[in-house]
Amino acid sequence: MTTSVPASRGHRALLAGWGLAASSATELVDVDAGTLAAAVKDLPARGGIARGLGRSYGDPAQNAGGHVLRLAPTNEHIVIDDVAGTVTAGAGVSFDDLLAVIVPRGYFVPVTPGTRFVTIGGAIASDIHGKNHHADGSFGDHVTSLRMMLADTTVVTVGPDNDPDLFWATVGGMGLTGVIIDATFRLIPVDSSRMSVETRRIDNLDDIMSRMAASDSNVRYSVAWIDLLAKGKHLGRGVLTNAEHATATQLAASQATDPLCFDAKQIVAVPPIVPAPGVINRLSVTAFNELWYRKAPLVRQGELQSIPAYFHPLDLVGNWNRVYGRQGFLQYQFVVPFGAEDVLRAVIERISAATLPIFLTVLKRFGAGNPGHLSFPIGGWTLAIDVRAERAGLSALLNGLDTLVLDAGGRHYLAKDFQTSPAAVRRGYPRLDEWLAIRERVDPAGVWASDLSRRLGLTPFRTN
Repeated sequence: MTTSVPASRGHRALLAGWGLAASSATELVDVDAGTLAAAVKDLPARGGIARGLGRSYGDPAQNAGGHVLRLAPTNEHIVIDDVAGTVTAGAGVSFDDLLAVIVPRGYFVPVTPGTRFVTIGGAIASDIHGKNHHADGSFGDHVTSLRMMLADTTVVTVGPDNDPDLFWATVGGMGLTGVIIDATFRLIPVDSSRMSVETRRIDNLDDIMSRMAASDSNVRYSVAWIDLLAKGKHLGRGVLTNAEHATATQLAASQATDPLCFDAKQIVAVPPIVPAPGVINRLSVTAFNELWYRKAPLVRQGELQSIPAYFHPLDLVGNWNRVYGRQGFLQYQFVVPFGAEDVLRAVIERISAATLPIFLTVLKRFGAGNPGHLSFPIGGWTLAIDVRAERAGLSALLNGLDTLVLDAGGRHYLAKDFQTSPAAVRRGYPRLDEWLAIRERVDPAGVWASDLSRRLGLTPFRTN
């Protein structure tokens, strides 16, 4: 049984995002559904923000000088409705724990990011997307209802058909409309815990993009790794992996005896202390990119991989974010609409010319966006890169890329943001004023606040 956590159980903490590049001191308060109201009433002038497992790369789950509310998981309250094909789970439940329950029952989450270590509440607040956005949209598209606590401690239930304005302001709203308590969302039925994967090594960006566009209608999952150190005719070379959930008939005899067996383990962990400036440099990344590209087959079809191996490969390494050293890193992710492929190419050319030591680069295609005012995906191409935070000329390079992206009608992902400006958010999210009006309706005093919300002008100045 889950026991109530006293609302006063808080302690001073130095919190950072997954990128470890910017930290701030706060009062971290552990709460559950029973003690949440008391904790909200006890918020100081700097307000509060909910936090899951801290996998946002920047500062949306930090609150310098205020409180951060960490909602306890309630794993025993994961309830599957086999008739409706839905699950109800607490906001503090992680995908890691959820998958351990639902996969053996023949279900998979409708959308997953590249890590299992995110919470249900964080998935909604960030409106996460995955390798299947072109087919299934983002996580918010599958939520049928959610319960949340407003700034005045009122608990409301909202959904696409129940106060849809507040619901869609909360989906992608970075926790700034209230604290999500639990949610009900649709699941994907699966026959096995394996993925049938097609891998292709492709020599240039144009070919990768052409193949990705052609696969929209016939594969559920698609993602490409890009070598951003490649130049010339090999610019944007990479490895494309498409996948579907494997059926039971596709399994080997040894797997068919327990087709829904699910086992997700970490095999190694990065130690707390990594020599500065980490192990990511031009020499190591050049060698890694060449090896990663060359080891991929020209074409391999029907390879069976586990769910963790295909969707969450980095989770095999605990605390992998430490490899960048004490200075940390940032993830820069943007989307540009279809028709702006020349802009995507220009961005890749600039990054390649800068010879940044980047080994983690992900290219995906998005389908149409949803009604979420601050939801990131729009129909188009999204590129995400990880780069060490302290690098000469990086800020100027990213500011230049911002201009290209915004001029093309694109935007940046707030869950990954580290350096975007208020003006860039306003340009990239044209429905921002609508969102601000809904936030004013449910939180006129600006109780919900974070380092990100203050940095981007999303939080009103609070006087009490």
